[in-house]
Amino acid sequence: MAVVLDLLNRDPRPNIGNPKAEAKPGEVRHPEKQKRAENPILRKPDWIRVKAPGSPKWAETQKIVKAEKLVTVCEEAGCPNIGECWEKKHATFMIMGDTCTRACAFCNVKTGVPEALDHEEPRKIAEAVAKLGLEHVVITSVDRDDLNDGGAEHFARVIRAIRETSPTTTIEILTPDFLRKPGALEVVVAAKPDVFNHNLETVPGRYLTVRPGARYFHSLRLLQRVKELDPTIFTKSGIMVGLGEERNEVLQLMDDLRSAEVDFITIGQYLAPSRKHHAVIRFVTPDEFKSFETIAYVKGFLMVSATPLTRSSHHAGEDFAKLRAARAAKTGA
Repeated sequence: MAVVLDLLNRDPRPNIGNPKAEAKPGEVRHPEKQKRAENPILRKPDWIRVKAPGSPKWAETQKIVKAEKLVTVCEEAGCPNIGECWEKKHATFMIMGDTCTRACAFCNVKTGVPEALDHEEPRKIAEAVAKLGLEHVVITSVDRDDLNDGGAEHFARVIRAIRETSPTTTIEILTPDFLRKPGALEVVVAAKPDVFNHNLETVPGRYLTVRPGARYFHSLRLLQRVKELDPTIFTKSGIMVGLGEERNEVLQLMDDLRSAEVDFITIGQYLAPSRKHHAVIRFVTPDEFKSFETIAYVKGFLMVSATPLTRSSHHAGEDFAKLRAARAAKTGA
């Protein structure tokens, strides 16, 4: 998932928007990055502009999220689209806490030792979905390498809880890679989410610097395995561009995803959350994004979202409706 600095300038969390700020003990979000050299922050081009949060409807969504003490990736990753999405009462819930066991170079989610799972969380998520009246909900999580199943059963419990309280709500999950967690994927797929999303994040040649704790071909195989287990589930994956990848690498990644029968690809601009994170190598132009979209459709994806501000869960509900319609048109069902 990509993140943006602009919306974090007023964030009260330490080291966010002002990475030089002195933090209280235990409050450093990215201890592994503190000794890294600072990267320059490139001036954003005119085509990257977002609506600042603060409308009454945004505040209403925030109130529901806070009342249930829920974590959202919208906040933790500093998503640039939070103003737009929360105004529509669309929030992407992040389960299993706010602390990740990985330390990806691009990500703004806090790194460290996670707390124990909240076994009431599935109920809380389900109640929030009902209160918000969501027709489509996106559930993601931090990486939980500390758990024997990587949190697979917790994902399944959340899905089942939402089904029980909001049976007509469609469910999209954005999962970790469950690396070295045999049997975990099968548990999640058996809970039958409508969309299974796992982001490759970048091209394989950038993994060692961008996503060192993950393995490209494992992630690719994870997506392929979902289709083998349940062909009715839509699969989805996303990448960021502007991290130093070459165009031909992006096109090869598209071919890899299509070989794994992935239905939906998202492509968005990487925006560094701080000077300690991976640098933005360049800003990809809107015309280049349009070219990626055209090529991806030609390669056979049912749905493509490729714009500078595209994020995994942005417009997820509307996109799901289009995805389902595209499959129906293709199969005649």
